[in-house]
Amino acid sequence: GRRVAVLGASFKPGSDDVRDSPALAVAESVRQEGAAVRVHDPQALDNARAALPDLTYTLDIPKACEQADLLLHLTPWPEYRQIDPGGLAPVVRRPVLLDARNSLD
Repeated sequence: GRRVAVLGASFKPGSDDVRDSPALAVAESVRQEGAAVRVHDPQALDNARAALPDLTYTLDIPKACEQADLLLHLTPWPEYRQIDPGGLAPVVRRPVLLDARNSLD
């Protein structure tokens, strides 16, 4: 099956609030389509896990991206601007990154 890494769960950076989070809505929709979804967020994992326990969560970005067919950048955390997509190439299955926040270089 397909594996999707979701970078960001909170509704905005600097928050652990996942209420009405577009990122989690996308993650759940992708899961419902049959993909295995692994979510990373620097602060909101506990709240995200409580809201959507069927997703997989990790605090480790490379672990979130491991064997992923697609990386979805959904919350513009500063930590994600530091990611070198080329550096993740060895861990992903396919080097496809969708920057839905248009905040990566």
